[in-house]
Amino acid sequence: QVQLVESGGRLVQAGGSLRLSCAASGRTFSNYAMGWFRQAPGKDREGISCFSSYDGAIWYDDSVKGRFTISSDSAKNMVYLEMKPLKLEDTAVYYCAAAPEVNPSTYYCSPYGPPRSILYDYWGQGTQVNVSS
Repeated sequence: QVQLVESGGRLVQAGGSLRLSCAASGRTFSNYAMGWFRQAPGKDREGISCFSSYDGAIWYDDSVKGRFTISSDSAKNMVYLEMKPLKLEDTAVYYCAAAPEVNPSTYYCSPYGPPRSILYDYWGQGTQVNVSS
């Protein structure tokens, strides 16, 4: 099992910045994809960024491209999401998720489209980000 714990969410003004953190523990895998998803009030959960340790792919949704940056520190088993500048529409619960890349022919994180949440076996509890005007 893999445990994921997000942190860093809070109330912030539009134009401001946040760094979300995701701490991973438990079972380790040779290759894995990590994704950040979010769910805004009244909306479905959506993938906004991911990376693959297998092939180095990185993807961002158009809504966050140029503003958000995904990164990781493998020595600390941490994944981050830097967000700047924040917009009102970024208000959501943010989740990190992990997908063991066990099938080389599967795009756990494709550079061409959003990550498929069904492929991500492990999820954190979420952290709330509220952006105010």
